[in-house]
Amino acid sequence: MKRLLLAALATCLILAAADPIVITNAKVLTVTNGRFDGSILIEDGKIAAAGESIGTPDGARVIDAGGQYVMPGIIDNHSHIASDSVNEYSVSVSSMVEIEDVLNPDDIAIYRALAGGVTTTMVLHGSANVIGGANSVVKLRWGRDADEMLFKGAKPSLKMALGENPKRRGGSPGPSQRYPGTRMGVEDVLRQAFTEAKNYQAKWKEYEEKTARGDRAIPPRKDLKLEPLVEILEGRRLVHAHAYRADEILMLLRIAEEQGFKIKTLIHALESYKVMPEIKAHGAGVSTFSDWWTYKVEAATAIPYCAAMLQDAGILTVLKSDDAELMRHMNQEAAKAVKYGGVTEEETLAMITINAAKQMEIDDRVGSIEPGKDADLVIFDRHPLSNYAKVQKVLIDGEIYFDRDLELSDLDKRKARKKELIEKQRKKPEGEDEDPKPEGRA
Repeated sequence: MKRLLLAALATCLILAAADPIVITNAKVLTVTNGRFDGSILIEDGKIAAAGESIGTPDGARVIDAGGQYVMPGIIDNHSHIASDSVNEYSVSVSSMVEIEDVLNPDDIAIYRALAGGVTTTMVLHGSANVIGGANSVVKLRWGRDADEMLFKGAKPSLKMALGENPKRRGGSPGPSQRYPGTRMGVEDVLRQAFTEAKNYQAKWKEYEEKTARGDRAIPPRKDLKLEPLVEILEGRRLVHAHAYRADEILMLLRIAEEQGFKIKTLIHALESYKVMPEIKAHGAGVSTFSDWWTYKVEAATAIPYCAAMLQDAGILTVLKSDDAELMRHMNQEAAKAVKYGGVTEEETLAMITINAAKQMEIDDRVGSIEPGKDADLVIFDRHPLSNYAKVQKVLIDGEIYFDRDLELSDLDKRKARKKELIEKQRKKPEGEDEDPKPEGRA
């Protein structure tokens, strides 16, 4: 019976998502095509039309924005929420592991970020490894399972890290010590790993050429550590690299160009303002903090003008969280770029929407309000860059996943339920099992 009810509920959700939705009376911030006062039509989870005069189809559900602001869902391209594991500490090269295997859809941080207007995030492997594991791009579909959260079709990516974090375990004596323990060792690990990957790639190419000629050949042994690195060499997997210091940024760009691959994004990169010409020449983007610094030695020379300087230099610039709490107010983090660097409102909103989508190569689907894109939208009661702005509604693929009015109306019921459960726990006899084992089982 329970399965039938769940199936019926799922069918209702699908049918509801298929009904057209029109958001009317809105101040629309498209990010890529300016702003207008008008409406947005959503059909089958996609933005069908957006403009000053949009008709309302028969049977469509109307959401009256009441003159409030609508913008694309915020995209945070550096997060570690919703993951039961972050680092595989035991080795320096852990490219064989995947965050997808440890996604936790019950993490309350998903709901809290959603309530802050975030609709898409990239959950990254940690920075304990010179070459870390595969990242996962997810939509914050709170209430769905791990597989349903995955952003299907997103280009695969991998985390790398330089500096204090990966060398820390090599610098501490003990049973967990591993190579490298210095910055020069980090460089060596990178070069050695990609040298091995190129040799592995050559063996497979030789095998494929032999089989194409009709020759008998034994395939090389598959190496799950080297497979992702070959994908990087062939441009099929993106690299997002944790780095802070200017000298290490230059080292990584040099290694990448030497080995024949590209760095898609430099993460943190608090000294990137010192080496902007080199970053631009390589074609890398930067995903940085708005004004976090001095939390460790590497972060001592950060400046709050960095994002604006990178933007002015023509480098694809993103503001990200790397923190579950900061993730709840990314709109305010973006506003700091206006304060510190004088960038335009549209440019700073792009730093938390379309620019992040471009760094993840999902900008054909999300990041701006344009016909054909996923209907991932946020309604704010004030301009999103205002300190007083509050999220009113969040839609992902045309479905409402957060509604402030509904949340507030249910608050008293939830408080009462919480109180009831606490009282029940207090009255339970000591030693009584919450879920007694069925008879006949050990």
